[in-house]
Amino acid sequence: MTTDRPASLSKSGRGPSMHDVAARAGVSHQTVSRVLNDFAGIRPETRERVLAAIRELGYRRNMAARALATGRSEVIGVIMPEVPHFGPTSTLYAIEHAAKKAGFKPLITTASWDPESMGQALDFLLGRSVDALVVMAQHPDVLAAVEATTDVPVLSVLTGSPRGTRAVAVDQIAGTRLALDHLYSLGHRRFQHITGIAGLTEAQLRRDTFLAFLDEHGLEHLPILEGDWSADAGYRAGLAVDEGVTALFCANDPMAMGAIHALEERGLRVPADVSVVGFDDVPEAAYAHPGLTTVHQDFTEVGLRAVAMLMDAISGREPAEVSPVEPWLVERQSTGPVRA
Repeated sequence: MTTDRPASLSKSGRGPSMHDVAARAGVSHQTVSRVLNDFAGIRPETRERVLAAIRELGYRRNMAARALATGRSEVIGVIMPEVPHFGPTSTLYAIEHAAKKAGFKPLITTASWDPESMGQALDFLLGRSVDALVVMAQHPDVLAAVEATTDVPVLSVLTGSPRGTRAVAVDQIAGTRLALDHLYSLGHRRFQHITGIAGLTEAQLRRDTFLAFLDEHGLEHLPILEGDWSADAGYRAGLAVDEGVTALFCANDPMAMGAIHALEERGLRVPADVSVVGFDDVPEAAYAHPGLTTVHQDFTEVGLRAVAMLMDAISGREPAEVSPVEPWLVERQSTGPVRA
């Protein structure tokens, strides 16, 4: 008794090969390769015959073999923070979209910023022969450590300001000044700040810029309120806002929304008594009550620029000098003139 072999198996019992596709379509395996690599000059009827054979056989490309032949895996490794926040997640979507358009796939892993966690993430990605690395390097020592570990192109994003030739960031200093200048122009002179996680680059840049702004304008330094990016931290900090403060600058939008809730529980009206500004412009900011004035960060542009720079690096081209991505202020109902 004989058993028919499934169409998706070759004589060896493995999945169909490029030669099996060529035999089914009645073409050479070089023609199959040209179709798979989207070469021009293939007649439409030949291309369709090859694609039909691929579908019928269930052929899948052997990416490991392709990587050996071309010297490229066509994979970009991405290291993200362990806790997903709006900025890194939005940037990842943009990186994935741009990488696919360029013919690459992202391979994603997460890490905290301690050496052991970063080492594990790097071992995972480099063990899969990625062509380049994107590191959401929110800690100042991360990028240097990664660059010392690998010889593939490395690019950092969300670092607050470009560092070296391969970095893409939103200008955190400019964004913070947009928020503070807006509050100052409304007549506010008693400011307080809810900061992000201590030690992370973007949080530190916003904090340092806030303190510099107070000094430049001769304003009183009130206690910095420590946060962790969460609405819960913003709520707790909002309960501790000093009496007489009329302007509250929050290092991100969830903390701003949490702080507004706490201020209102204390009987303070926003913006009549306290004006509140956030950072990021998360989608929910427009629907908060009141609508949240905030600094918009263009994370999509960060992701697109990151992939464009990596494509240059992979191809051996010198990366162009990149200026920071400019943020802008979105004015809503959470800010208003200082009370009389």
